[in-house]
Amino acid sequence: MNAFVDAHHHFWDLTQRRHPWLTDARLPAFRYGDYAALCRSYLPEDYGRDTARQNVVASVHVEAEWALDDEVGETRWLAEVRARHGRPTVVVAHARLEHDDVEDVLAGHAAFDFMRGIRHKPAAAPTPDAVVKGAPGSTGDPRWRRGFALLERYGFSFDLQTPWWHLPEVADLAHEFPRTTIIVNHTGRPTDRTPDGLEAWRDALETVAAAPNVALKISGLGQADHSWPYASNRRVVRDAITIFGVERCMFASNYPVDALCADYDTIVDGFHRSVHDFAPEDQARLFHDNARRIYRITA
Repeated sequence: MNAFVDAHHHFWDLTQRRHPWLTDARLPAFRYGDYAALCRSYLPEDYGRDTARQNVVASVHVEAEWALDDEVGETRWLAEVRARHGRPTVVVAHARLEHDDVEDVLAGHAAFDFMRGIRHKPAAAPTPDAVVKGAPGSTGDPRWRRGFALLERYGFSFDLQTPWWHLPEVADLAHEFPRTTIIVNHTGRPTDRTPDGLEAWRDALETVAAAPNVALKISGLGQADHSWPYASNRRVVRDAITIFGVERCMFASNYPVDALCADYDTIVDGFHRSVHDFAPEDQARLFHDNARRIYRITA
C-alpha cells in the first residue's frame, strides 16, 4: 500500500469550547449543509480508528476555526496533542492577515518548530458575477496583502480556501509574491458539476496554475447532499492533475469534515482508483512525496 501523507485534516476538543462554529451558533451557509454530525470532539484516537486501513505516515493539521481571541492558542494546544500522540506531524495555523496584530500572531506561531504555514479564508463573493476586485478582506485588498507579505519573513507557506472564481486574483497575488508558496485547498471547490460549471472551474485553475509557486490540494470533493460521487470526482481529479501536473498536486482527506460525505477508506481508495494507471513514481508524488516537500516534513 502506498505511504500516504494526509495533507489536510483537523482535530478539535469541544470540551474546551474554543471552536464556536461547532459549539455555539451554526454557520448559516456551510458548504455541506447540515453538519450536526461534526459537533463532537475529534482527536488523534478517533483519527487513528478512521485511518486504520491506510498507511498514513505523516499528517498536516490545518486550522479549524479556533476562537479568534487567541489564534496562537490552537497552536499551543496542538503542541500538547503532538507531545502525547505524535500527531499531527506539522501544522498550518490561522492568522487574520488584514488585522493590526498580524505580525504578533505570526511571531507567536513561529515559536513552534512544527509550524509550516498559515491559512486564512479571505472574503469571497457568493457567485462569480458578484466578484469585486480588491474588495475589503479579499486577496486583492492592499491591507490584506500587507499581511500576506509578512509570510516570507517567517518562511511560511499559505493555504488558501476560496471559490474558484477568485483564483484569477490569486494568480496576481502569486506573481506579486513569488517566494511564498500558495496551496489552493479543496481542489478549488468545483461544486458545480455541470459542463459549464466544470469548464469555468478548469479555466480558473489554469489561470492560477500558470504561477509556479502555486500548488493544489486535491481534497474536499464531497457534495452538498453528503455524497462522494466517484465517477464525477475521478474526472475532477484527473483534470486537476492535468492542469497542475503531478509535481504540484497532493491528496488529502479533509477529515473529519468530509466524514459527512464518506468514510476515510472510500475517499483515499477513491483517489487510488482515480490514478491507478499512473506510473508508480507519479502515484508516490501525489500521495506522499509532494506533501513532504511542500510542507517540509522530515520526520
